[in-house]
Amino acid sequence: MEEIKQLLKNKKINELKRMLNELNSADISTLLEELNEELDKEKVLIVFRLLSKEKAGEAFSYLEPDMKEKLIGDLTDKELKNVINELYMDDTVDLLEEMPSNVVKRILKNVKPEDRETINELLRYPEDSAGSIMTTEFVDLKENMTVGQALQKIKKIGLDKETIYYCYVLTTKRNLIGIIDLKKLVVRDNSEMIRDLMETNVIKVTTMEDKENVAKVLSKYSFLAVPVVDNENRLVGIVTVDDAIDVIQDEATEDLEKMAAMAPTEEDYFSTGVFKHAKNRVLWLLILMLSATITGGIITNYENAFAAVPLLVSFIPMIMGTGGNCGSQSSTLIIRGLATDEIKLKDVFKVIWKETRVAIIVGIVLAIVNAISIILQYNDYMLATTIGITLILTVILAKFIGCILPLLAKRLKLDPALMASPLITTIVDTCSILVYFSIATIIML
Repeated sequence: MEEIKQLLKNKKINELKRMLNELNSADISTLLEELNEELDKEKVLIVFRLLSKEKAGEAFSYLEPDMKEKLIGDLTDKELKNVINELYMDDTVDLLEEMPSNVVKRILKNVKPEDRETINELLRYPEDSAGSIMTTEFVDLKENMTVGQALQKIKKIGLDKETIYYCYVLTTKRNLIGIIDLKKLVVRDNSEMIRDLMETNVIKVTTMEDKENVAKVLSKYSFLAVPVVDNENRLVGIVTVDDAIDVIQDEATEDLEKMAAMAPTEEDYFSTGVFKHAKNRVLWLLILMLSATITGGIITNYENAFAAVPLLVSFIPMIMGTGGNCGSQSSTLIIRGLATDEIKLKDVFKVIWKETRVAIIVGIVLAIVNAISIILQYNDYMLATTIGITLILTVILAKFIGCILPLLAKRLKLDPALMASPLITTIVDTCSILVYFSIATIIML
């Protein structure tokens, strides 16, 4: 990067052009982003205009939305048209969805007329469906073709397709009847027929399938692409592994935001305004804050216990913190298991049984350590017993709540990530205080 910036500074254009076109497109996009951060608009345009058409299109597809918008504003119509022509159809659709309406109009003005209808069809699919992330650029073959004819077709049209590794065998009505990969075509004799070599048990998804499920299919079968069919089994597109990775990343980010008690957003951290960040966080914080007052009310009801044994108060933060942490551990594991399909709703009793055994072991260990500490520090066996029993019951209760709430959310068709750390901590805090003072009242008063 520094070498390229130095070439820019010294205006060594020919050497710069050679080096740029040897770079990976993703690295070029990083360079453009860095130059933009340095507020050097002129150098951004110089670098972009030195790229070949293919490199420019690839690098453009890696840029962040705000950077794309700036670049579109600086490019001429001819340059913009060249960039759009190099984009795959799914990338063009993503671009249109990311841009404001005035930029969309300019983009559409420079799209090939024959591509507009396809773009409009893709834009009509629901946001979370397979149809919204698929591309229509794939290699299709006929079953009566020979291997030689198939390879000739791939050589002719392959450069314009997103992937040529999988080729899809269609009928005259575009029904999907088979699939064959490029490796098989390359190693077989040119005279062999496609119908004899194709795989007829095709793993496929429908246009309305949830895109998260599509990503899971690609992950499960280690595919580079999966075909997308309509209700009549006609092939309308494919979803490639790079799009699946984006889906997985987006879903993981959304789950993390929900687990942190924030409203999910598709915008980047720096692209999101301060007020929007505050709005995404404040509602859950208000709910959790108000619900925490329940715990305060419970503590107030046990003022007599405080008066009799003031030392009880000093252990409240430890008990509440331990319960919240135990609940968070369980909920995190269960949410992760549900997301990866390792844990099913039918496993509810297996999960509860496993977490209960874990809780008993953890609770006993924590109770013993605390009991020893209290005896050494205060020489109070009654207090040690109270804290020990409280910890065991609190851990068991917290683990139970932590595993059951995500499963309950799944059963109610809600996102299990909603039942994460902040909410579970608040619930466990209330329960642990009730347990603590109930045991303290019985043993010490």
